[in-house]
Amino acid sequence: MDTAHLRRSFNLHRPEISRPTLDQPVTGRIVRQPALSSGIRFGIALVLVIFIYGRAQAQTSYKYVRKHLERYDDKTIHYGFFFAAPITRFSVGYSPAFLQADSAYRIYSPNKPSFRVGFVINGYLNDRFDLRLTPSVSLFSREVKYDYPGGMTQTQVRESTWLDFPLLLKYKSERRNNTRMYLLAGGAFSVETNVRRKENRGASNLSTGTMDFAVEYGVGFEQFFEFFKFAPELRFSHGLVNLYNPGTNAASVGINKLTTHTVTLYLNFE
Repeated sequence: MDTAHLRRSFNLHRPEISRPTLDQPVTGRIVRQPALSSGIRFGIALVLVIFIYGRAQAQTSYKYVRKHLERYDDKTIHYGFFFAAPITRFSVGYSPAFLQADSAYRIYSPNKPSFRVGFVINGYLNDRFDLRLTPSVSLFSREVKYDYPGGMTQTQVRESTWLDFPLLLKYKSERRNNTRMYLLAGGAFSVETNVRRKENRGASNLSTGTMDFAVEYGVGFEQFFEFFKFAPELRFSHGLVNLYNPGTNAASVGINKLTTHTVTLYLNFE
């Protein structure tokens, strides 16, 4: 029986590889390269999948946008029309008699909705600026209210038709496909044409002027379509003329100034 030796338990046997000596010629043989590990193969496959997916997404995300009215700015003058919804009121300035002789403890003018329609004449100046004229007809119904002690209230209504002639300078942003933003500012001259004369006959009615000049400014957004351009616009107007006509009746006591203030939403079609 052979004797067991502990050191032979860890003796790993492997085939010996013969090494050529200096006396033996080197014969050609095929040497196998180690195969790629599974981790490297997975990484290469993942990179290829990501690359192919990215190319596919780049091709599908591109969307052709047709540019409408490409030569729109080549014309010097454009015409159009608009409908508008003004919200208007008087700004009331009090006189010293408001505290001394007037029995009303509050005089104010509430916001009243109105209607306006007109035309657009737009003149091209350069790539950034236009000159804009928007003559219009406005139907206003402004009110002045008087609050008295005990809950009594009196209202003076000024229903009238105005011809407006705003002249504005328009600043345009760069056009992006079929959209463009713009700012505008200028002044407007207005004339009252059809005030209800029966309101002026009474001795207790408030009398106002028939001519006004206002500072106007606003912001708008242009959307180009195949055959026209649509531009919603928000414009602010502040009257500079005192429309109050002095009087001695009860409606005139306590007031020394009436100026107009209007916020208007325009829907322009050009």
